[in-house]
Amino acid sequence: MKSDTLKINNFTLSSSAEVPSIMNEIELLVKNKVLIHVVSYIHNTVLVQSLVREINKVVPDTKIVLLKHDDKQKTSVIVFTIDTDDVEHISDEVLKELYVDHSNKKSNIQEYRTELFKRYFTDHLTNLPNLYQLRKDLENCEECGLILLKIDNFQTINNFYGFVVGDYVLEYVGKYLKEVLVPHQVYRLSGAEYAIIIDDNLGFYHLKAYLAELYDKIKNIKVAYQETQIFVDFTLASSSDRINNNIFSKVSMALMHAKKKGVPYWIYEDKMHFEDEYHRNLQLSYVVREAVQNDRIVPYFQAILDNKTKQITKYECLARLIDVNEKILSPLLFIPIAKNIKIYNDVTKTIVNKSFAAFEENEFEFSINLSIEDIMSSEIFNFILDKLKNSRAASRVTFELLESEAVQDFKRVDRFISEVVRYGAKIAIDDFGSGYSNFSYITKINADYIKIDGSLIENIDIDEASEVVVDTIVQFAKKLGIKTIAEYVHSSVVMDKVCELGIDYSQGFYIDEPSLKLESGTCT
Repeated sequence: MKSDTLKINNFTLSSSAEVPSIMNEIELLVKNKVLIHVVSYIHNTVLVQSLVREINKVVPDTKIVLLKHDDKQKTSVIVFTIDTDDVEHISDEVLKELYVDHSNKKSNIQEYRTELFKRYFTDHLTNLPNLYQLRKDLENCEECGLILLKIDNFQTINNFYGFVVGDYVLEYVGKYLKEVLVPHQVYRLSGAEYAIIIDDNLGFYHLKAYLAELYDKIKNIKVAYQETQIFVDFTLASSSDRINNNIFSKVSMALMHAKKKGVPYWIYEDKMHFEDEYHRNLQLSYVVREAVQNDRIVPYFQAILDNKTKQITKYECLARLIDVNEKILSPLLFIPIAKNIKIYNDVTKTIVNKSFAAFEENEFEFSINLSIEDIMSSEIFNFILDKLKNSRAASRVTFELLESEAVQDFKRVDRFISEVVRYGAKIAIDDFGSGYSNFSYITKINADYIKIDGSLIENIDIDEASEVVVDTIVQFAKKLGIKTIAEYVHSSVVMDKVCELGIDYSQGFYIDEPSLKLESGTCT
């Protein structure tokens, strides 16, 4: 410790041989009045006695105090040098200075703790109160309402311009909201999300009007960065629930729902039962994960009929999940969950493995559904190529590709098709005629089959428009040399219409229902 009045120096000795060198250092320090503490395990040692004797020689006017500690190996010397005229009470003067120094340190520590605590509740980028402060304030206000505001296009801004510009946008928006939304306290939460607290817990219609007014006030914020103009858009959410329990969770669910629906804002109401949906998804996540771990993802097989020969020549392999209660779950339920919890690749691999195993020793052709995620995944791409290299069924498999607006990188799709075709595999466009159908897709994909979606086949016997569309698809496919397969053939009347239109193959409950086992191992 050093101050204008008191200076403290510490020395440590292990043997009496070190005394001379220590004394040389002490002699250099002595300028004013001195108090020396000699601290050792016992005082009746050669080291301590030699040290005291030398101190009296070098600094005859010093005051020496002998103290004890628990260290048997070392002896400490503490030299207090103080600027004072009160030699008689030098120990008291030293204690006084030590007390003053301790008080100052204590005050500084308290200030530091206060500042540190403040930082814990403050966002470092915008200097706005953060999520922890928001939760604390909500706990202290039972009648308050909460509004969340999220920048829609922040990820695009951050990716395109970089994190420096991204941080600038967040800082600018925080400052802008603070100025525009007076008198409300603005909070910055994680990422591009902000919040405000309103004093009253408004009813649904008042809150809707308030959100509409708020949205008009902040929409299309323009951020100027150097010579670039960046526009910022928001999605808002709040809750009209009179009970503020879990208000943050409720408004967060409303915000996610608004983002999903692409609307400017959404208001949470208990009757929406968002919690039930989240609860179901959590339960399903466990069911799906457990099924993957315990090998209960299985293919069900549905026959495909050759309309000319009336023979079953193909099967489609349909993914199913069998839960612990032997209940069969549709892929519409568990595939989205598998994607969300990052085990979708495991599901795909399981279906591919079990499908190839089922057809390894028979003569049937078989088809496996692949999503755009499967084709874009290097892991699945390499897995399928390895399977084709080592399977006798490689020339009998057809990969059904779902037509989707997500198919943007046709080079990747074309590469996949080129590679699997080398091993004799075929390609089908699945569910054609639904969703994002267009004929240019057929020209880009070198397909062997087009599977006409069930929504067109289902009522083809009574719906003239469906018949015209299907006939157009069939004629177009024939000109390109592509075979057609009708899905959802559920009656003899539909079956007759399908054959009349010249569709090559049929699939549906009229022919066969999906089942866990194949009827036979050879064509019949």
